[in-house]
Amino acid sequence: MLTCVTHLPSPALQDCELTFVESEPISYEKAVKEHNNYCKMLEECGARIVTLDDNISLPDSVFVEDPIIVFDELAVLTSMGVKSRRKESAALEMFFRQYRDVKQISLPAKIEGGDVLKIGKRIYVGESPRTNNLGFQALCNILEPLGYEVTAVSVRGCLHLKTGCTALDEKNILINPDWVDETPFRDYKLIKTLPSEPFGANVLPLHNTICMNAAFPKTIELVKALGYKVVSTDITQFTKAEAGLTCMSVPFVHNLPESVAQNAC
Repeated sequence: MLTCVTHLPSPALQDCELTFVESEPISYEKAVKEHNNYCKMLEECGARIVTLDDNISLPDSVFVEDPIIVFDELAVLTSMGVKSRRKESAALEMFFRQYRDVKQISLPAKIEGGDVLKIGKRIYVGESPRTNNLGFQALCNILEPLGYEVTAVSVRGCLHLKTGCTALDEKNILINPDWVDETPFRDYKLIKTLPSEPFGANVLPLHNTICMNAAFPKTIELVKALGYKVVSTDITQFTKAEAGLTCMSVPFVHNLPESVAQNAC
């Protein structure tokens, strides 16, 4: 069964690590409503939702994608690119040890889950403000013995690789070429973002559906025109922190025990 792990937004969300200076302050009350709708969208796509609250005092804790990267064979606990977020890791490790062996990447290697794009056995790692070459090499050392092909991607102008590039499926990629180097993706068909919606490249495929940000209606129509089934939700409060749909959940396949399922939202 497909399960998506999420985390409740923190009342301290306004103090998260990256908030656009020009944006209005994040509204915690609106963020909670948006997160509830986000979880409902994932559930409607056939996912079972587990919502954690262990890190409720930590401003960035809703962005569960960054502390851990989950593969079929194991989970990789990351060494977060900023010190203020490293306390988030313990709760994610505790949860995922129930379902996966956990490997640890340690400093001075730095890597965050938002920089890791998984397309089957091909893994793309953004070298970004939050992930360095040592982080890339550390992930290579873990995954290559398992048969994965790991490729570095140059990222410029955005926080994470998946801010500017995500996969619609195993053949098609939605990409902002102003932010992400296209070269490593030459084997795929590239669908480029629209100039008016540069943040539209972050989408979350679940089963046969593409989850998208309702703030980017032209990009939604572009993806629909390619034949994809699309659902959308508003995550305006989270985009104020340069967050996308992938940031707020960790999808993985596993049959959850009843004791855990009871905590699902």
